[in-house]
Amino acid sequence: MKYDVKICISYDYDRPAVGGRHLVCLMPQDLDHTQQITSATLHITPDPAERLDRRDFFGNHLTEFSFRGPHDRVMLTLTAQLWRADAPHCLGPSASLTDLPRQLALCRDVGPQSPLHFLAASTRVPRDADMAAFARSYVGPDATVAETVLALGNALHTHMTFDATATTVDTPAAEAFAKRRGVCQDFSHIMIACLRSLGIPAGYVSGLLRTLPPPGKPRLEGSDAMHAWVRAWCGETAGWLEFDPTNASLARGDHIVVAYGRDYSDVAPVKGMMRTSGSQKSQQAVDVIPL
Repeated sequence: MKYDVKICISYDYDRPAVGGRHLVCLMPQDLDHTQQITSATLHITPDPAERLDRRDFFGNHLTEFSFRGPHDRVMLTLTAQLWRADAPHCLGPSASLTDLPRQLALCRDVGPQSPLHFLAASTRVPRDADMAAFARSYVGPDATVAETVLALGNALHTHMTFDATATTVDTPAAEAFAKRRGVCQDFSHIMIACLRSLGIPAGYVSGLLRTLPPPGKPRLEGSDAMHAWVRAWCGETAGWLEFDPTNASLARGDHIVVAYGRDYSDVAPVKGMMRTSGSQKSQQAVDVIPL
C-alpha cells in the first residue's frame, strides 16, 4: 500500500522562550522489502539557527536543531510518501524457549540489529517481579519463542484497559501494570519487560497507525495517531517478530515504522531543553492517507 503521511506538532508558549536545543525522531524508516520511502521532508518553524540531520546507532533518522533568539511558537511538519507491505511474521521457524539461550550465547553480532542489545533492563523498562510472574504464567510446555510472544501479547490486551487519562509519558511501566490501564507506550513497555524476564530479546517500535473511521462516517483530518508496539527476537532463523499488544495483532501494512529502540527513551518523537517561564500548550495531528 502507498501512503501520504503528514505529522504536525506545535508548541505555543505563554512567554517567549529564549534559546533552546531539541532532538526530533519523526522520519519514517527505509526497510528492506517491507517499507520504502519515496520522499520525506521535515520543516521547522521558525528557521533554527543550527540544524543537523543524522542517524543514531540503531539507524533511526534524527534531526537536531537549536534556536538562539526568543520565540513563542515552534512547529514541526513532516510530509512523506512511502510504500508499506505486510511484514512477514517470521523469516523462518521460531526457536524454542529452551534453545534460545544457546543461540544467544553463540551470537557474535554487536551491530544495530543484534538481539544482545535488547536483553537487559533499560531506562524505561527495569526488572519487575510482578511482570516477570505474569509472564511465567503464560509460558506453555515446549513453547516456541513466537508462541510465547503471541500468548503474552494477547494476554496483556485482555488484562489491560486502554485509558488515555490513566498515565502520562513519564509514568513507570510498573505503575501502569499495577493499574492495568494505560496507552500504547505502557502496553509496549510492559510487554517488553515480560519478554525480557523470560530471556527473550525485545525492543520498542515507534511508528504511525492508520485508523479507519466508523462505517458510513467521513475520515477526520489529523485523526490518525503516533503509535508504539513491540519487536521480539525469535531465534537466528526466525529473526524479529513485531506485535501490537494495544490492538492484539501482528504489525501489518497499516503499521508504519519510524524508529527502533530499547524503549521510549531511545525514540521519543521530540525532546530537548529551553529557557522560558509560564505554561505551554502542544497540539499534534497525524494523517496516514492511502493512495
